[in-house]
Amino acid sequence: MSPPTTPLFPLPDLVLFPGLVLPLYVFEQRYRDLLADTRRSGEPFGIVRILEAADAAPGKPFHERVARVGTLAHLRNVTDHDDGTASIVVVGGERFRIQSFDTTRSYLSAVVQEDPLPGGPGQEDMTGALSRRLLDGLLRTRPQDAEAIREHAPHDPLLLASFAATLLPLNGDQREQALDTIDLMDRLETLISFLPRDERALN
Repeated sequence: MSPPTTPLFPLPDLVLFPGLVLPLYVFEQRYRDLLADTRRSGEPFGIVRILEAADAAPGKPFHERVARVGTLAHLRNVTDHDDGTASIVVVGGERFRIQSFDTTRSYLSAVVQEDPLPGGPGQEDMTGALSRRLLDGLLRTRPQDAEAIREHAPHDPLLLASFAATLLPLNGDQREQALDTIDLMDRLETLISFLPRDERALN
């Protein structure tokens, strides 16, 4: 029996991180099909980043133009529109890695392996220190938003990393690099390395 596959929703230069809320507008027929299947199954779909636009890779199959690491998206809200489109809200779940693609449906799907980010035993003090350093750097990078950042910044180091990855001025490659790290300390250190040089200093 073939292993189950997960529907994929590829997006250009977008990387979803665990715990983050993402609104999406579903209008293409293939993604309407994906949404219908997801609502029937109750299972999450995967968000993966499109690495190359079609005009940059003419003739290259679509599945060869998407990242092999992504994040499961759990459907939280759907607003159906009269024209058949829908506005949805998803929340980022576990990271996954693509094992193989399935191109037999109207939308892309794949066999995936969940790959949660390990925290590492005995790393609590270090991840706490790195979290504070990352938050301080984020505040200095966006002083105009300091009050809102302090109010909404999560205390959990994993969620803080997701929060910072969204707010920092990073490109798609940098966000994917932050997603594709070996453990939580590595993710925090990677994000700190992306801070402007003057904002990386220890307090």
